[in-house]
Amino acid sequence: MKPFLILQLRPIDLASDNEFSAFLRYGGLTEHDVYRVRMENEGIPKINLEDYSGVILGGGPSNVSDDESVKYAYQKRFEADLNKLFDRIFKEDFPILGTCYGIGSLVKYQGGEVSKERYSEDIGAAEIELTKEGKKDELLAGLPAKFMAYVGHKEACQAIPKYATLLASSYSCPLQMIRFGKNIYATQFHTELDEADLFLRIQIYKNHGYFSPKDAESLIKKTKKYHVTVPSMILKRFIQKYKIV
Repeated sequence: MKPFLILQLRPIDLASDNEFSAFLRYGGLTEHDVYRVRMENEGIPKINLEDYSGVILGGGPSNVSDDESVKYAYQKRFEADLNKLFDRIFKEDFPILGTCYGIGSLVKYQGGEVSKERYSEDIGAAEIELTKEGKKDELLAGLPAKFMAYVGHKEACQAIPKYATLLASSYSCPLQMIRFGKNIYATQFHTELDEADLFLRIQIYKNHGYFSPKDAESLIKKTKKYHVTVPSMILKRFIQKYKIV
């Protein structure tokens, strides 16, 4: 099988390794099936898209809407690299699934507005509802019209960007999943998180401004009542649809 390119940007090793493990687990992949790049450490090396089945772009504490003056040097570097890669991805309509930070970076590249003005989400679970177009999409067809997903974001897309198809929405954030062309997907919600992974992430990021550190335990208790399974099915469907054997 041609490998999938996994692009990550989490500077904390525990968080990065946990996300990577989840992508493998829920994607039905092994380490031999992927090429992992930690962009915050090394940027993006020279990539020939023909060598890959598709791309998975993960999330992290970086915000595309932050002013350039407050972005770390490593973020400026990998964002420049990402934009060059997006040039080719959009030209070829190459398969990519961007989650969390991924949706913001793809939307910003297309000239859409990403900011903290509206639609930020507290860490927890949100009810996602498929649109009419979402119900017809190959990755989503046959899935429940409404499902729970884990969220937690400081910024969000403020409006549907040009040339994008809205696939899923929620009360708290109207743009939960979009598609550009036929093969470029992005989700605001996390496709890789299960309950244990979310609890770990709450502990890792409790001092990163997503919520008050004293609220960490109450967030864990609040989230325990939700059963979240559909988002990981979307990740697995993406892998199954685009893997090249």
